[in-house]
Amino acid sequence: MTDIAQSSSLLSSGVSSERPSAKPAGYLFGPVTDFLLLGGGSVIACALIALFFPNGLSKSGEAALIGLLMLTINQPHFAHSYQMFYRNFRAKAFGTEYPSELRWRYVNAGLVVPAALIAFLALGIASGSARLLSYGANLMFFLVGWHYVKQGYGILIVDSVQKRTTFDAGTKTLFRINGYACWLVAWFGLNHALAKANPYLGITYYTFPLPDAAYSAAVVVAACTTCATFAVLAHAWRQSRTLPWNGVVAYLTTLYLWVIFVRFNPLVLVVVPTFHSLQYLAVVWRYQINAGYADTVRQGGQSTLGRLLPTSTKGRFVLFVLFGVLLGYLGFMGVPRLLDGVIGYDTRLYGPALCVFVAYIFINVHHYFLDNVMWRRGNPDVQQHIFSRSR
Repeated sequence: MTDIAQSSSLLSSGVSSERPSAKPAGYLFGPVTDFLLLGGGSVIACALIALFFPNGLSKSGEAALIGLLMLTINQPHFAHSYQMFYRNFRAKAFGTEYPSELRWRYVNAGLVVPAALIAFLALGIASGSARLLSYGANLMFFLVGWHYVKQGYGILIVDSVQKRTTFDAGTKTLFRINGYACWLVAWFGLNHALAKANPYLGITYYTFPLPDAAYSAAVVVAACTTCATFAVLAHAWRQSRTLPWNGVVAYLTTLYLWVIFVRFNPLVLVVVPTFHSLQYLAVVWRYQINAGYADTVRQGGQSTLGRLLPTSTKGRFVLFVLFGVLLGYLGFMGVPRLLDGVIGYDTRLYGPALCVFVAYIFINVHHYFLDNVMWRRGNPDVQQHIFSRSR
């Protein structure tokens, strides 16, 4: 999730604002729900983990928790990005309703990037080089922090637009620079000084031996921009006596609890992807509810398939969520595990779960490119369905 909104003018976008709303003005769902889903809930959960599980869980308990969270929250969050991105893809990529630059971005993220990823992963397997294939894991972990901080920034901007307390261009630039600096601190911290071997789903990847000077420079920039960010937020509060608090909590939680200090407890490291997914799902669910309502309004012009879907907004939303759970399971586990069982390959070289590894790398990396198109400023779908009020 990136620069999904930049000005309060987006609030006037979308379907008629005269229809009744199930959500209070200024919120995705409501003050408490937004606080919990967008980041505040993770602060509470991490505090409880630090108090009652300072050493994490047993390996079996951790594995069971990861499996449950992946099935119900993490995997659907990835699946929903595919459901949204490829819906009416022909019109988005090759029609005339979207700006030419946005159409190019849809083509690139929807066709070029997945083709390039498939070619790279296929080359890694065909070459018999687990080291080459492991670079996919390096790319994935490099993008994780970048994706997290951009989403945290996007949530802050969304909340500020909803609260009509938008920030000027210079302040937004500071927020973005601070986010990137925090991401680099975390990434350099894992890579500087010497390369380390790390197993991931049976394949070993190696961190990069980056110089200490780069890590130190990132720490200095992050410290300075952090101080500047808090100073700007304090000044904004003194000026208006209000802030988009849920967005501020989401931004600060993402940068510091989820990215920089995430390793203070092994269980926190396990559950942070779930909090990131919930933050994402809060926006996606609001989008889908509003889009579902818009679809029910114009049912007469729908395709045959569209007319076969449930007619109510709630029914369409439930179907969207359930299909996301199924699609996520099939993409991450169902199909890859089936292929691992029927395709012969050198398990001594690639481990016992090559297809699962490939699926994880492909979906994770591709997801970042999809989001970079869907949630950017100027995308008419987002402008219409995030800020409109629905039943």
